Amino acid sequence: MAPKQKAPCYVLGVGMTKFIKPRGKVDYTELGYEAGIKAMLDAQITYDDVEQGIACYCYGDSTCGQRVFYQFGMTQIPIYNVNNNCSTGSTGLHMARNMISAGAADCVLVVGFEKMNPGSLASVWNDRENPIGTTYVMMAQTRGLTKAPGAAQMFGNAGREYGAKPEDFAEIARINHAHSVNNPYSQFQDVYTLEQIMQSPKIHEPLTKLQCCPTSDGGAAAVLVSQAFLDARPHLKSQAVLIAGQGMATDSPALFSKSAIDLVGWDMSKRAARVAMEEAGVTPADFSVCELHDCFSANEMCLLDALGLAEPGKAHELVRSGGITYGPNSKVVVNPSGGLISKGHPLGATGIAQCAELVWHLRGWANNRAVPHTKWALQHNLGLGGAAVVTVYRRADGAEAPVVDSATVGKQNGLGYNPAVEARGFTAEQAKKVRSKDKTHDFAMTQTLPLMKAAQARA
Repeated sequence: MAPKQKAPCYVLGVGMTKFIKPRGKVDYTELGYEAGIKAMLDAQITYDDVEQGIACYCYGDSTCGQRVFYQFGMTQIPIYNVNNNCSTGSTGLHMARNMISAGAADCVLVVGFEKMNPGSLASVWNDRENPIGTTYVMMAQTRGLTKAPGAAQMFGNAGREYGAKPEDFAEIARINHAHSVNNPYSQFQDVYTLEQIMQSPKIHEPLTKLQCCPTSDGGAAAVLVSQAFLDARPHLKSQAVLIAGQGMATDSPALFSKSAIDLVGWDMSKRAARVAMEEAGVTPADFSVCELHDCFSANEMCLLDALGLAEPGKAHELVRSGGITYGPNSKVVVNPSGGLISKGHPLGATGIAQCAELVWHLRGWANNRAVPHTKWALQHNLGLGGAAVVTVYRRADGAEAPVVDSATVGKQNGLGYNPAVEARGFTAEQAKKVRSKDKTHDFAMTQTLPLMKAAQARA
């Protein structure tokens, strides 16, 4: 069945923090606040314009979203807390778009944040069924278990089944690390040779450490608006980016086909891509830039196939030819941000950070990593358990993205700098400019953890 035509929804503002190692130095309240303030500054709105709020995170108690959003204002709008594993951020974007397209709101603020523990992902609740327990059992029965982290085993097994050479997976990581040097928000900005990547510590065949994304602390936010909201602000149309198509899918029975590739969500990624592209009226050949969920290099290999960017079974040939990076043989530049492998992976923020990267490209602001002839941009975000969200973006005017110099960007946005190529903080005056004008309370900004610890020590 053909996708139903939806009322237009635009990304008007984006903002993010620098992604950092999870050392407990910054709390989620600060990460979400910074990202949200930056997104509202970018959209040139105030929190009083926001009609609904969506908070995206995986690690944290219920209503962390309210704790973050109350810092912007206490306007009594609905605030939703979303947890959908690694696809949490894009799930929030999908919800916001549906709200706007259905006429339930004209302006929605989506904020993703994550304060993580160092090391590989681990379950918090060990006294009940794990949501992906059936996936683990299927892996154990078909491939066996090792001492490697569970996710690395799953995606490594998928890579082995795909059949490419170890050098092909390493090349994907080499490219993503190379791209990261131009992204000021990336957790790592180191360049490695293919040999260095292959010789880094082995995690699970064919994956080495430098082919695995790190855990991270970080935040990202986006302001989504309706056609009417944008029409009332014609001076902002040049920066608005249309969500031209979007698909969200969950697992089919193929999950338990005993294929290692199916076990990591290949089928739902394929379906979500088909739905998004059909709605936008495009094919994989129309994209020149893509942000996809490279939690491991093996997953990127499988996804190049699932998204239709490579011919079936030939993703490794696309990688070998230089087809996924800049250069004369480029077919589509994949993860110009450095991807999860370099940029980092704060779960709730990842999907929104992907969105920000592609918005900057379509505006022409990503001038240090611009991809020529960019008219359409593709985003893919995946969470085991499972959910896959694929989004197609284009400029509001439908034109190819220009390349805008940073001085011009700084004048257009009123910030004096280009956030696509320079990661800065914000001033108290800038925060005041976008927070609610008459429905804020200073106590919402209180850092309560040290106060509670002090009170408990006195008890």
